[in-house]
Amino acid sequence: MSTLQLDIEDFIHYLQIERGYSDNTISSYKSDLASYSSYLKNVETCKGFSDVDRSIIVNYLYFLMEKGRAETTIARCIASIRGLHQFLLREGRAKQDPSVHLEIPKPPKRLPKILSTEEVEALLESPGTEDAMAIRNRAMLEVMYATGIRVSELIGLATSDCHLTMGFLRCVGKGNKERIIPLGSKATEAVHTYLETARSSLVKHNKHDVLFVNHRGTPLSRQGFWKILKQLALKAHIDKPLTPHTLRHSFATHLLENGADLRAVQEMLGHVDISTTQIYTHVTKNRMKDVYSKYHPRA
Repeated sequence: MSTLQLDIEDFIHYLQIERGYSDNTISSYKSDLASYSSYLKNVETCKGFSDVDRSIIVNYLYFLMEKGRAETTIARCIASIRGLHQFLLREGRAKQDPSVHLEIPKPPKRLPKILSTEEVEALLESPGTEDAMAIRNRAMLEVMYATGIRVSELIGLATSDCHLTMGFLRCVGKGNKERIIPLGSKATEAVHTYLETARSSLVKHNKHDVLFVNHRGTPLSRQGFWKILKQLALKAHIDKPLTPHTLRHSFATHLLENGADLRAVQEMLGHVDISTTQIYTHVTKNRMKDVYSKYHPRA
């Protein structure tokens, strides 16, 4: 086994045992460092990691760029390389860390994907009302679009969090922070119908206060909701990529398009920093440009 491979194996062992990294993270480190060591084997002046200097790492990053690797992938590779060289320096296997002050490329902010109002309507109608599961699915989608809550917040809702007569729900989000969000008439009606006609037949003998449950009457999982959403998207003939967060993005964008105050949207989304919410203003500007280009006679 080469010196390069031995050093990588010792580093991976350190990440597993001492740092307790997850299997997925370990897999990413292994992949990044295997590619890195493979490149180094073709560098004549490099017999081991102690021979690596800053210029070699920079050339490797250019090599990745030329191969068309995404900026996010390159940034992750730099983190892996930096972690390895810092480990070797601490262990006394190297006299310096050549990865110091390497700049991690900042990935461009991608504008969130959203649904049009027509697509939202089609999605909300797709569950139907023929049985308890359909009624539950309709209520979940209505709540997601009406409030913009995250899927983790949705499946964590209790029946006591829904104040239907007053038209709002209580949501506990990131950092255990509580917020109150208007529910809207359509979502209020859908949740009321679910509680009155469907939930009891699903919960049966399970005694708990969780609002949305699966067919066994136990709390719904994130994966369970994701699977339901994909099935309903197919039924609604929505062929664009759709995730639970798409409904959150659509909620925010549609509010701003119709004149909502940015601070109010920030409050409803539970964003700590308003700059996180401001990305939706870019979405609405882009959509404005599209409409202008499409319909203005002299565009």
